[in-house]
Amino acid sequence: MNKRLKKLRGRLAEKEIDAIFITQSENRRYLSGFDGTAGYLLITNKKANLATDFRYTEQAKAEAPDFEIWRITSNLTEWFPGLLRDLGIKRIGFEAGDVTVNFHRQLRDALKKKQVSVKMVPVNGLVESLRAVKEPEEIELIRKASAITDAAFEYIEGTIKAGMTEKQVAWELEKSMRENGSQSLPFDIIVASGPQAALPHHKPSDRIINEGEPIVIDMGARSGGYASDLSRTICAGTPDATFRKVYNTVLDAQTVAMSIIKEGMTGHQADSVARELIQKAGYGEAFGHALGHGVGLAEHELPRLGPGSDEPLTEGMVFTVEPGIYLSGWGGVRIEDTVVMEKGKARPITRARKIKFY
Repeated sequence: MNKRLKKLRGRLAEKEIDAIFITQSENRRYLSGFDGTAGYLLITNKKANLATDFRYTEQAKAEAPDFEIWRITSNLTEWFPGLLRDLGIKRIGFEAGDVTVNFHRQLRDALKKKQVSVKMVPVNGLVESLRAVKEPEEIELIRKASAITDAAFEYIEGTIKAGMTEKQVAWELEKSMRENGSQSLPFDIIVASGPQAALPHHKPSDRIINEGEPIVIDMGARSGGYASDLSRTICAGTPDATFRKVYNTVLDAQTVAMSIIKEGMTGHQADSVARELIQKAGYGEAFGHALGHGVGLAEHELPRLGPGSDEPLTEGMVFTVEPGIYLSGWGGVRIEDTVVMEKGKARPITRARKIKFY
């Protein structure tokens, strides 16, 4: 954690702020190691403080040994102004993307009530940009989570059949991942069959799966707090000509993108590679989401791979490559793998089987 704090402190100096107030849960865990569900970090150039209530103080002491632990109440006036005063803070950054207007007002009012003069400075992405580049230990945890999803897909591919409902398939997948060591799942499993597969974030229903139709499966596991993300599209029975054409187009787009993506390329450029291939096949309007996103402590984090994503992809980043085509009234196809930028190229972490139709 000391290495992460050192990098963050360098960024605080660049922003000319004395400290940063961390409220976002994944950022709190990333910087401190504390995975309780309530608490705040206050990090200065020399001090690292973790404030949490009585339910978590012992856990915090064990998980965040580099931090001074403050036992707090829900009343901000009782502790927030005094902590800033004791540390001599004059300019404090807060996570503008996470702090609500109401919470900001409470912080401001607490300082005013105790007559503590501190300027609150909104900042965005300071910790998230650090999280985008994974350390070897983080990548290993993502590999473990990905192995769990790969095994679950292999299991369901041999189990799924026409007559099952989407909910039944989702439950079988969840059981498999939990029985094979997954922590709580990072997101709800998607099982979308037939026309429902045209909905990228469809929730599994009681709809009965029929032969010959597309079934989009999107799932993730979690190991040591880190997520995996995997999508496959399969068919119970014999796929028709539409399925074959759409599926092969998506697979080709993903294969080409994964082979071309390299270090230094922007998220926009990576997205364009897959998008142009899908457009040439006549399905440009049917690919409505970005090519990918970062994966780590959160299932969606930096980097972004999509139109307007101008940040370069760098060594150690972990992200998805997931083109898709969605046709209203018929269904859809999405194929997604989690990859790591390693030695300048995108190397797959997820390894579940993909089929090319001829």
